[in-house]
Order: sequence, then structure tokens, then C-alpha cells
Amino acid sequence: MVLINGKPADVSGKTLREYLSAAAYDPTRIAVERNGEIVPKARYDSVLLSDGDSLEIVSFVGGG
Repeated sequence: MVLINGKPADVSGKTLREYLSAAAYDPTRIAVERNGEIVPKARYDSVLLSDGDSLEIVSFVGGG
């Protein structure tokens, strides 16, 4: 299991991009931290999610 924003998800074996796409995240409007380190957008295709990983995904919102 992978913890995503504190909730367990069975996504081991998927790439980060596969998960983000399936979960309908817009990669241009988010930042992802995996196990305490920011993941550069250029690596979303190569980061393979594994049991025990912890992801924090934050969305950017506009406002004033």
C-alpha cells in the first residue's frame, strides 16, 4: 500500500504519472512529494510507486 495524502491506496507498481492520470490530477497544477522529497515533473514517468511509499500531493489555487 502507498499512503497518498494520509490515505492508503493500492497503487504499487504504477508510475507516478499513471496514478496521477487515473486520479484526474492536472500535472501542471500540482506538486508531489514522495517520501519527503519533491519529485520533479520530468520524473513522473520514471518514478515507480512501491509498498511503503508516502505521497503528498498539493494543488495550486489562484486567488487574490
